[in-house]
Amino acid sequence: MNKTDFLLAGVGGQGTLLASNILAEVGLRAGYDVKKSEVHGMAQRGGSVTSHVRWGNKVYSPLIGQGEVDYLLSFERLETMRYIEHLRPGGTVLINDHAMPPISVTAGKDIYPDDKSLQDVLAQVTPNVQFVPAMTIAEELGNARVANIVLLGVLSAHLDIPAEVWLSVIADMVPAKHVALNQTAFKKGRTLAK
Repeated sequence: MNKTDFLLAGVGGQGTLLASNILAEVGLRAGYDVKKSEVHGMAQRGGSVTSHVRWGNKVYSPLIGQGEVDYLLSFERLETMRYIEHLRPGGTVLINDHAMPPISVTAGKDIYPDDKSLQDVLAQVTPNVQFVPAMTIAEELGNARVANIVLLGVLSAHLDIPAEVWLSVIADMVPAKHVALNQTAFKKGRTLAK
């Protein structure tokens, strides 16, 4: 593999940074050079949080140029719209099919994009889009906080790294009392991949 670029985009509290840490560690354990960069924004107040993760034989910069992202993991629908221009033509978008309208929408100053608007924007960039019911699955498992791991499970099926590596990294990076739950969330996500 020459290089694979991932952009993870969410809002504060969705576990975007944990997911990017797991993704980076999986890349390292698979033998790749890995670089990572994070932007927290107003994460404490539900603001946008992004993380660039790059894997490859040799990676020189943690930042991914606009139009170069291979995989966009969107932890919230609106975040897809904010960062779609970073995706390369034909790249893959995995979207947590969940809406968390920002305060500007709930205050009536902005309008949250409807399904058609989102699909129109995506269609201009790539046919490789999957809406993932990550929040629904996480809630069914009893903890909405594992939606991020469900999305990683879906992503993992697109990459040539054994599930055991992912599960091992998850075991090492989440608190011991939550390992089984997170591993179950990962496995559920992996079975959803198209």
